[in-house]
Amino acid sequence: MPPTPPLLGPGPAVSDPGPAVVRAPRAAAHPGCEHCPDDALDDAELISARAALTQGRWQSARSLLLHTGDDWDRRGHRATVLAREPYAIAWAREWLLAEPGSAGAATLYALTLVRRALRGKEDPERAREACAGAAALAPADPTPWLGLLLLARYLGTDEETRRAFTEVRRRHPEHHHAHHLMAARIAETETGGTYELCAFAERAAAEAPADSPLAVLPVVAYAERHRVLAATGRAHADPAAAGHWTEPSALRALGAAFDWWLEWGIEEHPRRHIDLNHLAHATFGAGRYAEAAALFQRIGRHATPAPWSYPDRDPCEAFRAARERVLGG
Repeated sequence: MPPTPPLLGPGPAVSDPGPAVVRAPRAAAHPGCEHCPDDALDDAELISARAALTQGRWQSARSLLLHTGDDWDRRGHRATVLAREPYAIAWAREWLLAEPGSAGAATLYALTLVRRALRGKEDPERAREACAGAAALAPADPTPWLGLLLLARYLGTDEETRRAFTEVRRRHPEHHHAHHLMAARIAETETGGTYELCAFAERAAAEAPADSPLAVLPVVAYAERHRVLAATGRAHADPAAAGHWTEPSALRALGAAFDWWLEWGIEEHPRRHIDLNHLAHATFGAGRYAEAAALFQRIGRHATPAPWSYPDRDPCEAFRAARERVLGG
């Protein structure tokens, strides 16, 4: 396969960050639609704390992060979602004033700066400094390093991206969000085909414990690869029309990930719906409608922007069309 032109590298802030930090609205983008994505997924406690934060009651966010403890994937998920609230920076700053040494407050504040930097509304260096300060307050927590990885993934060099990823993995080797960010970055910057991307995803899946959702990462990698090919005009925007999921290597990755899901499931993971949506997207693209139907049933109304938005589609419409095709409505 010929090399893929890089889609991004070090440069100015992007006005609309890519799928890893897409900001799905809570209110339906399509009136009457029950499938429009929500970043919080099905985390009821997060949804409640987020609502309180929008009203200026940061104590709920404080309590949420405190009780999340060292469940690092859940902590990263909750902190990044809270940081996307428009007024989160003001309430995080108020929390910091009330508790200057709070690692939770420092982390939330740092992630709000990261979000603003990615939208071109904040100096990235200021966001990096805030992440470094939060990391110093909580040396074992990978979440401040996740903020640095988000910055590097869009605005940094390959070296900065890999360093941040290494620091996240040093604290939590199976960090779900971090691996997804790295797969997207490698897909966009790899110039020699798909070897590095596939090797990265397969190695992560192989090294993770048997019940780890990183078993789905090879499928995520193939979705990222198609996104890049379609964005550069080298593949049809519809992965099914492109035959992307009928390639032997893609089918092998999909078969292994689906079998893993049947055996282990991912019912307790905070970001499980992201993996379920990737599996549904891939099985649908491969024409495996019976398997896709089971996945859509499990997903329910919790659609996610990635991968339904790939390469430049309305995720709600793409999800709904696929779901109706396999479930009949």
